[in-house]
Amino acid sequence: MIGYVTLGVNDMERAKKFYADLFAEKGGKVVIDQGRIAFISVARGEPMVAVCEPYDKGDPTPGNGTMVAFTAESKAEVDKMHARALELGATDDGEPGQRIPDRFYGAYARDPDGNKICFFVFG
Repeated sequence: MIGYVTLGVNDMERAKKFYADLFAEKGGKVVIDQGRIAFISVARGEPMVAVCEPYDKGDPTPGNGTMVAFTAESKAEVDKMHARALELGATDDGEPGQRIPDRFYGAYARDPDGNKICFFVFG
């Protein structure tokens, strides 16, 4: 149901590299680059993360309560994605762990622009 989500950034090159590198093992790459906005995905037609310089030329600001959550195949992959995000310059915003007993395992980080992201698996 989700086509793409958009995150405002200060540095397009850094943001494109962060998200492309973060999802490289899943085949993630920049699939569309329009200058002030770029889309990262595993393929055209699949859900995408867009990074952009805001249209109004104002400062990009992370929304309070706004978060993008990325699915994982396993708890081990949640751990790996969280660690990879930190290696790429993200900051920890909640280490990997069981959040809802036997139902939700997740980890949280802030990308280099302060946008909150989550990696999770159900079950």
